[in-house]
Amino acid sequence: MTSFHEHDRSTSSAGAQARQDDAAGADALERRAQGRTGKGASTPLTALPLQDRAGARLSGSCDLDTRQALSIALSVVTGIPGAVVHLDLSAVAFLDPAAVAALVQASAALNGQGRRLLLHDPPYSLRKVVEMFPDECAALEVAA
Repeated sequence: MTSFHEHDRSTSSAGAQARQDDAAGADALERRAQGRTGKGASTPLTALPLQDRAGARLSGSCDLDTRQALSIALSVVTGIPGAVVHLDLSAVAFLDPAAVAALVQASAALNGQGRRLLLHDPPYSLRKVVEMFPDECAALEVAA
């Protein structure tokens, strides 16, 4: 695997300073992208049952701050009877990799019962994680 800075083979202090500046800039960008200014600033996660089919609609963000709420929601969703359980993600702003892993586990659990978890309108963050880890996310099924 190549490093982000593989092209910079310089051992000079200027090269080291440039790498530190890049890392600091990336950290600042990540903090702005997350929209957090302190503890508890992420969007709360809520889950409501779907009215037209078996499943639930999640809304908010799925990250470290909402991991327990996601776990509870997915345990309820996987307990919903039916051959296909729908999970509407249209109101989810962000899923971190651990949240995607939780979705994979929920989907695999249903697949083991001969059932399916069908994801609707996943956010960009889920699509990017699937793109980066296609084998690990193979259990996920997204509605067309």
